[in-house]
Amino acid sequence: MTLKILCLSNGHGEDAIAVQILQQLEKYPLPPSLAALPIVGEGQAYSKIANLSIIGPRQRMPSGGFIYMDGKQLWRDVRGGLLRVTFAQLKALRYWISSENKLGHQVVILAVGDIVPLLFAWLSGAPYAFLGTAKSEYLIRDETEQLPPKSWVESFLLWSGSVYFPWERWLMSRGKCRAVLARDELTVEMLRKKSIRAYYVGNPMMDGVELESDLLSMYRSDAQMLGMQGQITITLLPGSRSPEAYANWEIIIQAVVGLLETFPQQKFLFLGAIAPNLDLEPFSTLLKSYHWRAEREIKTQTQSSILQLPTDNPQPTFFSGEGSIHFPLKLISPNRNASMILNQQAFPEFVHRGDLAIAMAGTATEQFVGLGKPAIAIPGNGPQFTSAFGEAQSRLLGISLILVKHPTEVAGLVKSLLDNSDQRQLIAQNGVRRMGKSGASQRIANFLMELNWM
Repeated sequence: MTLKILCLSNGHGEDAIAVQILQQLEKYPLPPSLAALPIVGEGQAYSKIANLSIIGPRQRMPSGGFIYMDGKQLWRDVRGGLLRVTFAQLKALRYWISSENKLGHQVVILAVGDIVPLLFAWLSGAPYAFLGTAKSEYLIRDETEQLPPKSWVESFLLWSGSVYFPWERWLMSRGKCRAVLARDELTVEMLRKKSIRAYYVGNPMMDGVELESDLLSMYRSDAQMLGMQGQITITLLPGSRSPEAYANWEIIIQAVVGLLETFPQQKFLFLGAIAPNLDLEPFSTLLKSYHWRAEREIKTQTQSSILQLPTDNPQPTFFSGEGSIHFPLKLISPNRNASMILNQQAFPEFVHRGDLAIAMAGTATEQFVGLGKPAIAIPGNGPQFTSAFGEAQSRLLGISLILVKHPTEVAGLVKSLLDNSDQRQLIAQNGVRRMGKSGASQRIANFLMELNWM
């Protein structure tokens, strides 16, 4: 009997996590057959897997999947065809499973995300495992005490004894649900108190920021070796969704300007991690309006890092030229004490290199914090990174994420962090504890292959 694993996911970040796990499953000598149903969006991340079939219709929704933060976003999605697409996806799901079962295949489901793929998995009638990426007990409690509730919803969750609602736990406790994989030990502990088969084998979010060992060693080496002594490196994370990321960038640059005004003699290196789906032009245009000057950035064939100086003089490749812009792009501040590099393809490198981050992103912020580093977050206008999202994220990440109301507050926080080594050490320990270590995708793949699905 052929094992077929169907992955259900509901968002760009969830798609990427699912792909990391499926890629590990592909490496087995006798790999299972793989399929996917991206519930939200077009599921472009799944194109990385050649031997994978996509079932059901796909459609990008106006909210980008962030309807739980704003009722207006839900209404926009409904008007955009949400209900029609959802019913079509459910119909396609049940038809596909029925067809595969008639062919003698064993179909099992990995649901990645929140209650939406979990509900789809239960409605399918097939055995399923749930990887809960959206919720953690850290949202309402830490290891020692409950957090003060900010709403009646949080009060209800604390009363019920879990960050998951009773109806979510009901779906997890069904006989067809073979396992719930939580994102941290604390969440597993609370779910098991509710007699749910919960396990922790790691958080796959941290698999997206791995670096080759030679680059990792370079960043751990003495800063003087790189000619960066006394320089503060700050990673900028504006998010990945258009047009929100462009609006976020304007807020982030206000914080950058405040830093340069507060520390006029300090050398800074800013690393702008720009998502591949975004256009560079608005990012560079805004910087030039603040009188930053673009420089031609060179990378040679022998460079393994865009931040590493070339050791010889082979034929260079120019990444920014007349008439068009390509990554990476380097800009110099008006006082020439700060440099900024924008790049679409260097996210792992940029998060490892940064001493701290100014962040208005979801998964990227969590990954940065997971490396043991502090992030400063500034709520925007959404639809993703609103005040409500920022508050939830600060609870999730604890002391590692510092939430401010206005970009002018960032400079004071940076000074405080630089002056307090004890706080930085606590932040480092907290980030690793809450986000886990890399290698979770492989461990989850092994767990799924060893799980008793019958």
